[in-house]
Amino acid sequence: MENQTVRVLKPQVLFPFLASLFCLALSEQIRYSIPEEMVKGSVVGNLAKDLGLEVRDLRARKLRVSGEREYFAVSAESGELVIRERIDREQLCGKKPVCALDFETVAENPLNFFHITVEIEDINDHSPQFSQDAFDLQISESTLPGATFILVSAQDADVGINSLQNYQLSPNTDFSLVNKQNRDGHKYPELVLEKSLDRETRSSHQLFLTAVDGGDPARSSTAQIRIKVTDANDNAPVFSQNIYRVSLPENLPRGSSVLQVMATDKDELVNAEITFSFRNTGQDYWHVFNLDVNSGEITTAENIDFEKNKDYSLVVEARDGGGLVTQCTVEIEVVDVNDNAPEVILQSIPSVIPEDILPSTVIALIKTRDKDSGHNGEVSCKIKGNVPFKISSSSKNSYKLMTDGPLDREQTPEYNITVIAIDKGNPSLSTSKILTLVVGDVNDNPPVFLLPSYVVHVPENNPPGASIAGVSASDPDLEENSRVSYSIIDSDLVPVPLSSYVSVSGHKGNIFAQRSFDYEQVRNFKLILQACDSGSPALCANVTLQVFILDQNDNAPNILYPTLGPDSSALFDMVPRSAEPSYLVTKVVAVDADSGHNAWLAYHVLQATDPGLFSLGLRTGEVRTARALTERDSTRHRLLISVQDGGRPPLSATVALQLVFADSLQEALPEMKEERSDTSDLQSELQFYLVIALALVSVLFLVTVILAITLRLRKSSSPKVWGCFQSNLCSKPGPGLPTNYSEGTLPYSYNLCVTTEQGKTALNVPICSGPLNPGQDLLSFDSSRSSYPPFGVRDATSYPETLVMQAPPNTDWRFSQAQRPGTSGSQNGDEGGTWPNNQFDTEMLQAMILASANEAADGSSTLGGGAGTMGLSARYGPQFTLQHVPDYRQNVYIPGSTATLANAAGKRDGKAPAGGNGNKKKSGKKEKK
Repeated sequence: MENQTVRVLKPQVLFPFLASLFCLALSEQIRYSIPEEMVKGSVVGNLAKDLGLEVRDLRARKLRVSGEREYFAVSAESGELVIRERIDREQLCGKKPVCALDFETVAENPLNFFHITVEIEDINDHSPQFSQDAFDLQISESTLPGATFILVSAQDADVGINSLQNYQLSPNTDFSLVNKQNRDGHKYPELVLEKSLDRETRSSHQLFLTAVDGGDPARSSTAQIRIKVTDANDNAPVFSQNIYRVSLPENLPRGSSVLQVMATDKDELVNAEITFSFRNTGQDYWHVFNLDVNSGEITTAENIDFEKNKDYSLVVEARDGGGLVTQCTVEIEVVDVNDNAPEVILQSIPSVIPEDILPSTVIALIKTRDKDSGHNGEVSCKIKGNVPFKISSSSKNSYKLMTDGPLDREQTPEYNITVIAIDKGNPSLSTSKILTLVVGDVNDNPPVFLLPSYVVHVPENNPPGASIAGVSASDPDLEENSRVSYSIIDSDLVPVPLSSYVSVSGHKGNIFAQRSFDYEQVRNFKLILQACDSGSPALCANVTLQVFILDQNDNAPNILYPTLGPDSSALFDMVPRSAEPSYLVTKVVAVDADSGHNAWLAYHVLQATDPGLFSLGLRTGEVRTARALTERDSTRHRLLISVQDGGRPPLSATVALQLVFADSLQEALPEMKEERSDTSDLQSELQFYLVIALALVSVLFLVTVILAITLRLRKSSSPKVWGCFQSNLCSKPGPGLPTNYSEGTLPYSYNLCVTTEQGKTALNVPICSGPLNPGQDLLSFDSSRSSYPPFGVRDATSYPETLVMQAPPNTDWRFSQAQRPGTSGSQNGDEGGTWPNNQFDTEMLQAMILASANEAADGSSTLGGGAGTMGLSARYGPQFTLQHVPDYRQNVYIPGSTATLANAAGKRDGKAPAGGNGNKKKSGKKEKK
């Protein structure tokens, strides 16, 4: 059997294998041919080789057989198609001339289907069989030679050459045998009477009928025919026709009339009485039909089904009363009716398909089947509705379900695909089947923030660690693909470390402040937040978070001018006795590091020696004379001025102004000495208590503190801070130095040293050998030159080399809107509601300081008595420059004011002191000398 298998398979397998190499249309259709009844495990063919698959890939591809009943299996080691169970062709296909088993093989990774057809060849395993071992036949002795008698036929389950081929009759002289065939190819024997019979001579005959098939070796069977010779009946019944043919539609109701056979007999009486009956021909068709023995009408005994049998051949006998028999053939053709709806069979259906599956990817195999024939059995398949899937015909009655577009689980997580199979009958029948496909999630959606950008306002001085904002992003994916984490990827806080300012909660998106924000340091900053999901690879989205720091009133006003002493009081300002009303005595300059209303400064007089003598600008801080000086007025006045911002609650600072009415420095000195004496007594008393307190402290601790302070000051201070301690700046430095501002806006610096010793004020006037560059000090000091006497005690002529002649400054000052300082207001009105500014104009202060220097140089300085000096010669200590004044203009909110700051020189005095102050100062020194 195995040799026979190899011999049969080689040519059958070679053809589809070669065809698969040259014709793409046959790449998925492989045909084998094997004989039936092969033993289990027999090899049909090398399926892996015929499919072009490598043996090493078989386990990964999971090549297997898919079918309703699996007669075959694929060897995972060799890829050979082997027989799994016994195959009986007669059981599978019956009398069909061609018996083929159609099934599919499935290969995964990637998924593909291959259609396999195995044709089952018939072997001669069945012998022709008669329904009985012996048959009786009666023949009248009067039957003429040449009469024919249809004998019972044998049945052979094999087909083709192995089926029944002919009949043979045992040798005799009275009968012969003729082999005949019906329309359906069925062969039956017909006995021919060769000569007349004589019952009196021989009343019976015994013949042997042998049925032989065409197998090699041939198979056969034999039945005995017993012939009884009856008495003569001259006329046998005669049918109206030898063959009756009729066509019947299938599913004809039971009991329906098929046809009626007619027979006549020329005899009379009993010999003319005809009865009809079915002749047993070995086919079991007689139970499908009924025959009326008297009328010869044939009716249906059960429903006729075209799918079971397409035609029937019946033998009807007509027998008269004398025993004569005549036979005819009734051939019934069954006409197919479209009475079977198509069947839909779904195979290899995946449980989940990923949403990123490519178009035209095979998902499942669909098979259709219709029991009808012809057009009634031709089936087409389609998909109902608008879904991203399509059906492609693979082979006869087989279809592939493939994707026909992109899938999006977020829009449609599941598809219910209705597959409809329709035949071509009239009317057509259809069958639908619903296939449910679940779309699996793929990380194809980045997180989406709820807002395109975020803006948050945080008040300064916030508690560290508190949450200041929150962002949220959503991801329409599932599980890990939708789990969002947050991080900060960038900011404009350069070069400040971002981690010292803010942090973000990785899973909730809350923004936390790591420090207390200071509006004066950082007013706003921008963060770029990133939200990433947990997919692989992860998808991210960015959003901008703008943080604005809200100002709070946490900075008190800072008084820049006049400079304050240890007791928060300013040095003396000298006012000419001839000062008229509205004479500009001095100006309090203050700034506030806050912004908006928190930096809107207002000036108030808290205490005054004579409240009616001076007036103070509410917004400008200008101190002016309210009336002219009278004889009854004191020459020395003290004003306690408060500077208050507009915050809630407001913050303030105070300054005490010492004003002396005098026309010359010599006249003002006694008042100043008296004041300094009072101050010295107060300081002596304070020092006494200080010495007592310090005596309680360990000497070692005192030394340690002094050393630590000294080392810290030397390391942290710039050369400008120690300017007055250098030998080339001041001949007699002292501890009572005014504040040295390290940031400013003016390009020039002026060096003036004021000692704390009673009655001594040192002023060094630089020698200018050439034009000054921007930023160069106009007043400098040289250690090789002695300092001037305090306020003209010595003769100015003793130091001729140190004098620098300066041109008097132009008193017609003008401030433009752009030059207006932050909190020093306009001089054009005190109560006009103009918004205060933060700085002196560069040109204004430069001129005032130059004027003070000139007055000191020529001995006419009256400590602020000159017109337009505002007493600045005694206010500015070592290295006090306007370039050290911070620029606070960006902090000030100006609510609708368009006023410009202009200094009207005429408002101060408009007149120079009579006779010129310079000449008075020089003569005074000479007289004393």
